[in-house]
Amino acid sequence: MKTVGIIAEYNPFHNGHAYHLKKAKELTGADYCIVVMSGDFVQRGAPAMLDKYLRTRIALLNGADLVLELPAYYALSSAEYFAGGAVTLLDKLGVVDNLCFGSECGDVKLLMTFAQLLLHEDEVFKQTLNHGLRKGHSYPQARNAAIEASAPHLTAHTDILSSPNNILGIEYCKALLKRNSTITPCTIRRFGAAYHDESLQADFCSARALREALKCSGSPNSILNQMPASIHLLMEEQYLKTYPVFADDLSLLMHYRLLSEPSKEFTRYPDIDKELSDRILKLLPQYRDFPSFCDLLKSKNRTYTRIARSLLHILLQIYREDLTCYLSQDQIFYARMLGFRKGAEPLLSAIKQKTAVPLLSKLADAGNLLTPTGTHMLEKDIYASHVYQGIVSHKFSGQNTASEINEYKQSIVKI
Repeated sequence: MKTVGIIAEYNPFHNGHAYHLKKAKELTGADYCIVVMSGDFVQRGAPAMLDKYLRTRIALLNGADLVLELPAYYALSSAEYFAGGAVTLLDKLGVVDNLCFGSECGDVKLLMTFAQLLLHEDEVFKQTLNHGLRKGHSYPQARNAAIEASAPHLTAHTDILSSPNNILGIEYCKALLKRNSTITPCTIRRFGAAYHDESLQADFCSARALREALKCSGSPNSILNQMPASIHLLMEEQYLKTYPVFADDLSLLMHYRLLSEPSKEFTRYPDIDKELSDRILKLLPQYRDFPSFCDLLKSKNRTYTRIARSLLHILLQIYREDLTCYLSQDQIFYARMLGFRKGAEPLLSAIKQKTAVPLLSKLADAGNLLTPTGTHMLEKDIYASHVYQGIVSHKFSGQNTASEINEYKQSIVKI
């Protein structure tokens, strides 16, 4: 039995994702595909447009055999920790042979070469990097100079470090190397629209384009042609019942959370130093909504996405000391099932025999299976989902959504 792993957000799922799932199995000869998917909040610092159970159902309808939730602490982290948490989860299952991801370059050997260089920085690299940073160069400029000094044969390829999927792919490779994992990475070249492209004209458009198109049009019909036919009816049925959720739907809740922080100090949250904490407090009287406040806070050294993630850490009470604790104890303490495809029972049996962490299908079982640290992490996932479900319930009031998607009542998805 061969198994391939995919790390994803599916925010939302589109034709490019369906292609990736199909090609991942073909490329690796896998019998089964496990998807590690972000929950109700995603790495760009926003709520997912569709809740995690709807996205799970969609993934299972399009080639996934098992969907596991990436804990919120990693789903809302930088590329390094996002990749590290997801790779660790796949590695601890004990059954994954390959990790397949998309990249702009499509060359896994080159990505692995950069991963090895950046993971094991030699003295020349470190000295050149630090010298560039002290001179006021941006990190990418200083890093590229360090690569030229330490590994001149890679100088011609440093442009791959400017593409988001390449960067994430390198982080996946670094995480595999750190763990000395037996999982073999492979990549599928991304084509069609670029990651940040908002055009709907490409064969495979970006998820960002779909989000923007739906927000502007107010109708799922504007994006269905970019999605597999298998999910059209589902998207139409759930529209204005459980989705769409956008960043500005967090605005009032975020404002309240920032105003109610008891310490008036935000440095205990990841990615927030004293300078940013002071800036949040200084500009808080100008708060109008979540997206515009992120724009107000961003600077030369802090992107909109990094600011948005930082604010979500505050909203969801994701603390720096907890993340440090989790990292020191090997990051992942359970594999929470969101759904599986009927026919994947041999995969589940193999995981139960080989996994290094409990496979959770019911929250009721968690108390008997998890360590205190694992329980603490899981409670944060549940809290994050309840925050999200509260937003959904309020936005689509009258649709009886709250009782349907309460975490303690929600059954895992079976297709």
